[in-house]
Amino acid sequence: MSAIAVRKLPAVLVVDDEVRSQEALRRTLEEDFEVYCAGSAAAGMEILEQEQSAATIRVVLCDQRMPGTTGVAFLKEVRNRWPDAVRIILSGHTDAEDIISGVNEAGIWQYLLKPWQPEQMLLTLKRASEVWRLQQDNQRLSLDLRTAEPVLKRRVESKYDKLRHAYGVRGLTRGPASPLNAVCALVERIAVFDLSVLVTGESGTGKEMVARAIHFESHRTDRPFITENCGALPDTLLESELFGYRRGAFTGATEDRVGLFQQADGGTLFLDEIGDTSPAFQVKLLRVLQEGEFRPLGSNRPVNVDVRVIAATNRDLEDDVRTGRFRQDLYYRLATVSLHVPPLRERAMDLALLAQRLLESSNRALGKSVQGFSSEALACLAAYPWPGNVRQLQNEILRMVALTDSPTLGAELLSPQVMRTPVGESHSEDLVRLASLSGGLKERMDLLENQVIRETMIRNRWNKSAAARELGLSRVGLRAKLARAGLEPR
Repeated sequence: MSAIAVRKLPAVLVVDDEVRSQEALRRTLEEDFEVYCAGSAAAGMEILEQEQSAATIRVVLCDQRMPGTTGVAFLKEVRNRWPDAVRIILSGHTDAEDIISGVNEAGIWQYLLKPWQPEQMLLTLKRASEVWRLQQDNQRLSLDLRTAEPVLKRRVESKYDKLRHAYGVRGLTRGPASPLNAVCALVERIAVFDLSVLVTGESGTGKEMVARAIHFESHRTDRPFITENCGALPDTLLESELFGYRRGAFTGATEDRVGLFQQADGGTLFLDEIGDTSPAFQVKLLRVLQEGEFRPLGSNRPVNVDVRVIAATNRDLEDDVRTGRFRQDLYYRLATVSLHVPPLRERAMDLALLAQRLLESSNRALGKSVQGFSSEALACLAAYPWPGNVRQLQNEILRMVALTDSPTLGAELLSPQVMRTPVGESHSEDLVRLASLSGGLKERMDLLENQVIRETMIRNRWNKSAAARELGLSRVGLRAKLARAGLEPR
């Protein structure tokens, strides 16, 4: 036979010296509560002492006038010993002042008058029982929060540590002797201060990565990092993007738009290609930097923001200031601290590490699992001057990963302009050497011939038969040329 579940009713204690009043309350409450009755304060205390451990009494309902003590005095003692119990006073006499004076000390939740109505009494006790339940839930939640607070704090700190590790200076790939190390050291020193920073360098060198590192090394880590390319938009669109606008500010403004300054409030706003902005826009930007406020288009009310501004440019802003193309006051406002990111051709010691890092990101983007580069491919990558810097290297590796079915990227996958650079020489050195050779045409033609043969061999994975067919040579003739030029597979 299966057991029948018995619903456990919430308990209530009725303390009243009148037996008929006790019975009336019992009949009213017994369907919804487990009712304990006592005829005196002492008997009520005895029940509480006996029952609190076995069945929690949620509500104590007490008559005000009883032999030897008052209901208020009894409920004061209840509050001291069992503070969780909801306390209700019941009185049929004109002693409201005595009750009211003891409400705070006894913590009385409700004051009821005799004669009472059964429906009203039952509703009041149900509400009191719910108050008791909510108090218990609140206590449990408070305890859970106090217990969880150190854990949550550690989790938040761990999250920010991960962000700093991924996007801070530790996330900037570089070798021990890299010229980028000096930049990273300066980033760590100035990141904690709310100073404006101007990042300079050629296109594709990673100026945004440096700006992101400044943000994630600062106290603004948990706030937004917003970017905008100032050179990609005309003044009117750039102003609406940065400052926002109100509905009706211009044709097509059908709703309010929050600008990037407001979106970055508390965080960092990175303004790339700041040197391409017009003098008229520079005036508006200067006001925001000086006053910390702006007006959205179509609004008369200023908006205050707390934003750290990091600007970047590939131009020589000092020269633009001298020629009047860039405002001097804005330049000094932006360049409180200046950082110059070196081009990739000056970071040869970083190239192998950087190439592997970009290979990992290319694998994730294309869903592949290429492991690395052949030594010859790395030699070619190191020899090329990379006029497009890291961005060009990233695109080159992405292309190689897309074209390969091998676990290793070979030199034959390189684009022609990268493959043609002689290993050990830069492209510019090659041109200087060609131009400066003395003597006849033969020496110069031999140099070009060697370069063509080397490129063909790499493209054919040093297969002499395939390379000879492509060059229109016999295998013996190709071997002779390879030997004379000192070209052998590595």
